[in-house]
Amino acid sequence: MKVIFLSDVKGQGKKGEVKEVSSGYAQNFLIKKGLAKEATAAGLSELKAKQKAREREEAELKAEAEELKKAIESESFEVLLKAKSGEDGRLFGSITSKQIAEGLKKEHKLKVDRRKMDLPQPIRALGYTRVPIKLHSEVTAVLKVHVVNE
Repeated sequence: MKVIFLSDVKGQGKKGEVKEVSSGYAQNFLIKKGLAKEATAAGLSELKAKQKAREREEAELKAEAEELKKAIESESFEVLLKAKSGEDGRLFGSITSKQIAEGLKKEHKLKVDRRKMDLPQPIRALGYTRVPIKLHSEVTAVLKVHVVNE
């Protein structure tokens, strides 16, 4: 019997997949528990419509991420952060991704989640630092962070 999975079932299939399973398993377990439904013509056309809508939504999100990337990587775009430092240019403390996200929001009115920033080590020196930001699964922008002495 062909079924459309409504949720992930370990060892059988993922949500949205159409698979052939034994009819007893399908009727007595999958359909009864609401994990799958029978793959009828109406069900399959509904599934295709949902997939097209999801693809369209994904394309819109990617286009928005591309626009944001163009803005972030423009020549004059940078985040200016002030911190106390010693004579040799080393900071007392460090600049974290949270502070960068707050500076980005304050200066440019852009809200970017700090967990999307790829900053393996906090910034501990004055000057420019390039911080990669993952805006989408396929789009990564590089933000210029300028740390100056307070």
